[in-house]
Amino acid sequence: MKLLAIDGNSIMNRAFYGIRILSNSKGQFTNAITGFMNIYLKEIGEIAPDCVAVAFDLKAPTFRHKANAAYKANRKGMPDELAQQMPVIKKLLTSMGIRIVECEGYEADDILGTLSRIFTESGNETYILTGDRDSFQLINDKVTVRLATTKETKIYTPQRIMDEYGVSPKQMIEVKALMGDSSDNISGVKGIGEKTALSLIQQCGSVDELYKNLDSLTLTKSVRAKLEEGCQDALDSRFLAEICLDAPIDGAPESYMLTEGKPQETKELLTDLEMLRLMERLKLSEKNAAVNSVSSEEEKLKLKDLPKFDISELTSESLAGISDAASCFIYDGKRLEIQCKGNIFYTEDIQLALGYFETDGEKICFEGKTAYRTAFENGRELKNLVFACDLAGYLLNSQTSEYTVENLCSAYKVTYRSDIENFSSIASLDALSGCLKNQLELTETDRLYYDIELPLCEVLGSMEAIGVKADTDGIKAFGEQLSADIAQLTSQIYGLAGQEFNIGSPKQLGKVLFEDLGLPAKKKTKSGYSTNAEVLESLADKHPIIPLILEYRTLTKLNSTYVDGLLKEVRPDGRVHSVFKQTETRTGRISSTEPNMQNIPVRKEIGRNMRKFFVAEKGNTLLDADYSQIELRVLASVCGDKNMQEAFKDGRDIHTSTAAQVFGLPEDFVTPEMRSAAKAVNFGIIYGIGAFSLSKDIGVSVAEAKKYIRNYLDNFPKVSEFMDKTVEDGIKNGYVTTIFGRRRYIPELTASNKVMQAFGKRAAMNAPIQGAAADIIKIAMVKVYRRLKEEKLSAKLILQVHDELIIEASLSDKDKAARILKEEMENAVSLAVPMSVDVGDGESWYLAKG
Repeated sequence: MKLLAIDGNSIMNRAFYGIRILSNSKGQFTNAITGFMNIYLKEIGEIAPDCVAVAFDLKAPTFRHKANAAYKANRKGMPDELAQQMPVIKKLLTSMGIRIVECEGYEADDILGTLSRIFTESGNETYILTGDRDSFQLINDKVTVRLATTKETKIYTPQRIMDEYGVSPKQMIEVKALMGDSSDNISGVKGIGEKTALSLIQQCGSVDELYKNLDSLTLTKSVRAKLEEGCQDALDSRFLAEICLDAPIDGAPESYMLTEGKPQETKELLTDLEMLRLMERLKLSEKNAAVNSVSSEEEKLKLKDLPKFDISELTSESLAGISDAASCFIYDGKRLEIQCKGNIFYTEDIQLALGYFETDGEKICFEGKTAYRTAFENGRELKNLVFACDLAGYLLNSQTSEYTVENLCSAYKVTYRSDIENFSSIASLDALSGCLKNQLELTETDRLYYDIELPLCEVLGSMEAIGVKADTDGIKAFGEQLSADIAQLTSQIYGLAGQEFNIGSPKQLGKVLFEDLGLPAKKKTKSGYSTNAEVLESLADKHPIIPLILEYRTLTKLNSTYVDGLLKEVRPDGRVHSVFKQTETRTGRISSTEPNMQNIPVRKEIGRNMRKFFVAEKGNTLLDADYSQIELRVLASVCGDKNMQEAFKDGRDIHTSTAAQVFGLPEDFVTPEMRSAAKAVNFGIIYGIGAFSLSKDIGVSVAEAKKYIRNYLDNFPKVSEFMDKTVEDGIKNGYVTTIFGRRRYIPELTASNKVMQAFGKRAAMNAPIQGAAADIIKIAMVKVYRRLKEEKLSAKLILQVHDELIIEASLSDKDKAARILKEEMENAVSLAVPMSVDVGDGESWYLAKG
């Protein structure tokens, strides 16, 4: 038999700090549970144990505490966010058939040690999973320690301990007796570190032998004095460091056999936690349950045996007959399934699917954008879609990205009905949509749903179908130039370094910069020196090699991501069809992939050049419209600050106006440097910027940056009041909202950890502003799309990037389309300040942007 013995506290602690704060819609924290289960499933997949036991500490004092009151006295209490998850993980593991082991008076390490002895004596293997090195002393031919680290699980055997430390596993107790352990408040011998402790034990074998032969050993005067003075400390520390192998726990190996547990309890708990992906991994989802519960004979059922009707057997008249009433459908781009009048129909014939799309009956679906896109790609349309469940799930809880029929049914306690043979289930959609509609009304997000999100999925389907033409020859030429520039930079870097090395390897780069060239480094870790952008930018004036390395990184990323990557995405029609994600971000912003249009780097001219490769078809032009300072306009409107509002209403430059207020000068006296500082504060305030970050952004001292922020808030008190009120509401409600009712849940606001709490406050201050800006651009997209359609112009909305919309229009309809674009964007919403939009045109996105 094989036992996997898990240090529950250690793995939960590592998981908690290794994964950002996660919670369900009720605010219950789940990040440690998520991380723990990820590690657990990986380990059982690799080990395939017969037995599993998870050891936890109890709050009661152990025999070590009773012997030494200072033991672990310096330990900070467990964060509330982690403490809340401890009873939940125990309940979850128990329901999964995993043995939880706790023992009053003993620590989890003692339980692990005792379990390893029990299994070793019965001739079985033990694998100890922990994040601490304390268990190294337990290693032998039958006991392996699997040390969980940030990046990997390291496997420790007796040989590896000898290779790394030069001692046996059992001698690790002796080493700790000498060097101590600050995390456990084990003193060791004062002044003796790990290197000296290892050397002494390698020579003498144990603390007892060391002191027995102390007089005959060749030692420095300092080390001898420390050892003589610390003899009792060494003996006391060894007592505290040694793991007990005789904790009074169940001694029968078979008691720890992994059992089936109680799957229904596990499922109910995971549903409540909204950990739906984990439910799938544990094969507890309804679909898995259906498949797992059928007999081998039932598994052999063919499609013809299922209670479904192939729509291809029906006439066009009967198709219309089943589709003139409300119906539900799921379409995945290949197969259509319809539920109507109690029957379920399916087809893989795209023309029949399109025929259904164009019928007049009301339609409910799971995800409508794919169906819209398919219709548009085939010159058809999807009519009368009245509800899409995934969009409702997203609005109700943007904390997750697991919007599937099954997951939403689990989350909202709707009975999930599924069939075998890999059919997508639509039998639950009707009940699910009814539940989601009620939830939208209860949370007052229904208008946001029906007025913005649902119409938008048609717009995005159209944009994906149309795509944007790519200048492949231009991209290739740009890539060739980048390759030449990269080669030249590489040669220059090698020359300054005096050697050839892998510039893309942080380890090799760190050695060159901080050892060979002697540049000042931050603290070296076990993985090497940090060479991230922040470190390199701080060294930019210390050596001419640094700016070259930063430029090298910029060009290589452009080449791999935006040249090679973009060429891969060009379709046979010569166009790029980006996939726009409507349910991805917490803020409500649209994201995109294949390629990611939102991430094209435009801060530097070389990045802006990428816009040259998105072009109009011959006889067409591109129209580009961008909201001017939309987030600041939203802020001025929602906070009610008259100074900011007047600046926008008068058409004055907001950054110059802000600088004049902050520095107490007439606007004519504001210098470019003052305007730049005010601009940084203006945008920084939206994101909850602190003095330290601002000082780095604008190159002033922290004290000066504090002064700027203080002056800003003094001159715009309504901004400060709004931010404070938003955070207060977020703490009270668990979420903040935009002016359109979009909610963002922020569990970090109630975290006890100050770093998490600070993140929560920044997110709370930003979400109503950035979320409202996202809502506005979506409203504009719907209005522009509908207006172009109504006026039957030869013009199509093709791209959305942040606060920017791009239309491809025929030259004959260019002016009309530009007027519509400007009008609909500027009048998308009515705020306390006017919206401002500039429209440009050109053969490429670069030229249209101007």
